[in-house]
Amino acid sequence: MAKTGVFDSDPAVVAKATELKKELQRLVRSIVDDEDCSAQTIDQANETLGALKELKLRKRSLSLKLKDILACPEEFRCPISKELMRDPVIVSTGQTYDRPFIQKQLKSGNRICPQTQQVLSHTILTPNNLVRGMISQWCKDRGIQLSDPALLVNEDGITASDRDHLLSLLQKMSSALPEQKEAAKELRLLTKRIPSFRALFGESLDAIPRLLSPLSEGKFEGSVHSELQEDVITTLLNLSIHDNNKKLVAETPMVMPLLIEALQSGTIQTRSNAAAALFTLSALDSNKALIGESGALKPLIDLLDEGHPLAMKDVASAIFNLCVTHENKARAVRAGAVKTILRKIKNRMHVDELLTILALLSSHPKAVEEMGDLGAVPCLLSIMRDTICDRSKENCIAVLHIICFNDPTKWKEMREEEKNYRTISELARNGTSRAKRKASGILDRLNRAVNLTHTA
Repeated sequence: MAKTGVFDSDPAVVAKATELKKELQRLVRSIVDDEDCSAQTIDQANETLGALKELKLRKRSLSLKLKDILACPEEFRCPISKELMRDPVIVSTGQTYDRPFIQKQLKSGNRICPQTQQVLSHTILTPNNLVRGMISQWCKDRGIQLSDPALLVNEDGITASDRDHLLSLLQKMSSALPEQKEAAKELRLLTKRIPSFRALFGESLDAIPRLLSPLSEGKFEGSVHSELQEDVITTLLNLSIHDNNKKLVAETPMVMPLLIEALQSGTIQTRSNAAAALFTLSALDSNKALIGESGALKPLIDLLDEGHPLAMKDVASAIFNLCVTHENKARAVRAGAVKTILRKIKNRMHVDELLTILALLSSHPKAVEEMGDLGAVPCLLSIMRDTICDRSKENCIAVLHIICFNDPTKWKEMREEEKNYRTISELARNGTSRAKRKASGILDRLNRAVNLTHTA
């Protein structure tokens, strides 16, 4: 049976000891095999032996201190892990737990306080500095050196020093303009580069309001304020990427008004990022309704109408996502979406993306009526002739199918198209399966109408 040595219990110590032993073997082999070995080699061997001895003595000392840790006062133990707490925090019921263990429970979706069995009213964890200080003093009196809580990493890679740094930056957002600018720029970079930093904002109900506080103080004038607005709105976009933040961000009262203001008055980069934030937030169905009710669709459509290349893709994506719901389709139609989209399509701007939105809106009766009045039929037929994109052809024929079955006054235009170019027939033969069905449906309707006329 193998012996269990002093180096066998801590993986880090085991690895260090193994490394030292290998180095010692190399040095001893060099000393034995080389008659003219240098004094430096012998000194290195002695130093390695000394390091091994120190490691062994340190481990023995730690094993003795471990007995003290195991005998720590009950109030210093985490009720979940039953171990000495390194980073004690208070939950909403007033109970104290070690941060990594209560966070793991909350992350699993369990919001029951283990000690009181009450449902936690919120998931914010407040550092218990009093208990932390008592534990530190108790350890110091016994010569025990625990890991610095600032270096403890949870499953998301977040440390207490990260939290302190975030708190410091948020405090600067309430300072003078130079400090606000500096903090906003750093928050933008941190939330872009470090996913775990985005999660920190979900731990405090006031983190997002504090981030936005400089923007809520008044209108922006001049390049300095515009730069600050851009950094803050971009940080908001970065935060919204994190799935657990989407609901929190959208439901923070300040967010929607400030995003709408950014859409209307920011730099083109700010406006584009505000649109991207709305697109990202609208991934949640509950947020789609909230964003629609906030009045965000009108400024999105106005930005689409301006047609700046930098913003078009983000704006189109946001409008499409929002218009999945029937209520938002109606809002978009009232805000002039059909007119704007058709004008862009006629000018062959972002045709593929905008046709997708038009097809989505075509399930709304008012939208179909506007399409007919605004010359959608010849426009869509010309795109079908010119484009090689199957998806664009499919969306064109889908819209034409709805118009055909709802507006008989457009049949003449479709028949003329067939007579001159055979556009619909060509798609019925060679389109995607969906496009073939829609094209065949239009042809059947047109043929039945002709037959009925002859019969009459």
